[in-house]
Amino acid sequence: MLLWKNSSLIVKCIALTLWISGIILFESKAQREIYPEDNPPLSERMYFGGNLSLQFGTITFIDVSPLAGVMVTEKYSAGVGATYQYFNDRFFNFSSNIYGGRIFNRYNVLPRIFAHAEYETLNVEVANRVPNTNDVVFTRDWVPGFLVGAGYFSPFGNRGGMNFMVLYNLLHDNIRSPYNEPYVIRVGFVF
Repeated sequence: MLLWKNSSLIVKCIALTLWISGIILFESKAQREIYPEDNPPLSERMYFGGNLSLQFGTITFIDVSPLAGVMVTEKYSAGVGATYQYFNDRFFNFSSNIYGGRIFNRYNVLPRIFAHAEYETLNVEVANRVPNTNDVVFTRDWVPGFLVGAGYFSPFGNRGGMNFMVLYNLLHDNIRSPYNEPYVIRVGFVF
């Protein structure tokens, strides 16, 4: 029973272990080496990947967030992504589906360190209090987020690798946001 209550901590420990292993085991290369004078085709400048999060127990949380990006220059890339999240809290007998999309920009400050900014909008169930009563009604609404921060890229071979990002949501709303706090930590893969 204790294992299920601490499943979030276990998932975080596993992600951190994989990230550290990636840093130690794989040789150092840039995220994607693009030289404009070579005029590489679009297929060589594109990358795909995303995030996957799983938490099971009293609270079940599943997040599948694929992305596609393109290296515009040697240091700058942009892309789009989609998000689907399932949330189920057995204690309060509440479940919800969250979905939406995002556009992002990345700039490689150093070969492995990048600045990241993205705008996302997620369709979530928002609690609304009925006027002059204590009743609460849930309605679906699009909630925007503008996340900025930095990340670290750990390469796996010539094209792929793992991203670790720390972001801050400038549009965080304590009542409507699907995130508990404005800080968002993401671990994802690209290939």
